[in-house]
Amino acid sequence: MTNDPQQLDIATLARYLQDHIPGFEGPVTAEKFSGGQSNPTFLLRTPTARYVLRRQPPGELLKSAHAVDREFRILSALSGTAVPVARPYHLCEDRTVIGSLFYVMSFEDGRIFWNPALPELSQTDRTAAYDAMLHTMAALHDINVEAVGLADYGKPGNYFERQIGVWTKQYRLAETERIDAMERLIEWLPSACPADDGKPTLVHGDFRLDNMMFEPNSTRVKAVLDWELSTLGNPLADLAYFCMCLRLPSGSHIPGLAGQDREALGIPQEAEMVARYCELRGLPPIENWHFYLAFSFFRLASIAQGVKRRALNGNASSTQASKAGDMTGPLAEAAVRLIDTQH
Repeated sequence: MTNDPQQLDIATLARYLQDHIPGFEGPVTAEKFSGGQSNPTFLLRTPTARYVLRRQPPGELLKSAHAVDREFRILSALSGTAVPVARPYHLCEDRTVIGSLFYVMSFEDGRIFWNPALPELSQTDRTAAYDAMLHTMAALHDINVEAVGLADYGKPGNYFERQIGVWTKQYRLAETERIDAMERLIEWLPSACPADDGKPTLVHGDFRLDNMMFEPNSTRVKAVLDWELSTLGNPLADLAYFCMCLRLPSGSHIPGLAGQDREALGIPQEAEMVARYCELRGLPPIENWHFYLAFSFFRLASIAQGVKRRALNGNASSTQASKAGDMTGPLAEAAVRLIDTQH
């Protein structure tokens, strides 16, 4: 057993997986994927197959964070639906095997893009890729949660009220200094929260470009990745979070499209994306759009602060964690500018 989030006890792991996954045969090698600050993720290779392992980081964790067991449950529920996901193989809740909870899923061969400007693609393919992501999001939000066994996957009540409370608490637990913009949001968001419509859907919670895997030779989404923050809630949280990239600066640690000529790139404008999503789901125009965007910036700022705290504690999974943590202030300030323009 190893407590280093960058390493796995391969011999122990191989014996365990051979006993729990049909057809799994060692020897095994493991390579950690770069990117991502939350749950360390590894490519496992055997002589005949490839698998992906996601684990909780070892050490003391914030309660409810790094919920790999929830990820495994949702992959199992979505297998065979219109939402493309990797195939889940096994969840290990015995922490003595590698030092933390983990699960193993299929390795999907495809393309992951990190820059929302999609420089790797043609103008036509950029347009198609964004439409494919909106299609995938709409399909996710149209899932019948009772039919797939996820009716109890989230708590009842106003999703945004609950989320504001959760991320305020998480921010306070990870706080390292006073940030005036965060204080302003913590005060404003509860007062601006729209009434709950009583129609929760499955939400991904981190729906963005680099959590989509595309087919190797097309713009079709092959698999949606990283379901750690998924729950039942308001689907506009996913839509606003996805649209945030249009407002983030391109030079930041979390790259965005602010200031770029999106028309020349073939990337839809924000209003076009929102209208397309509403068209796909048969929804009326969205009111209070600035609230959903401001909330998304606040939540990402709180997540960034959590990453910063883990980096200071020495158990973040990426060497880039401290850079991500420096985004807390700028993200909160972007949200404050957004709400100030509405008054």
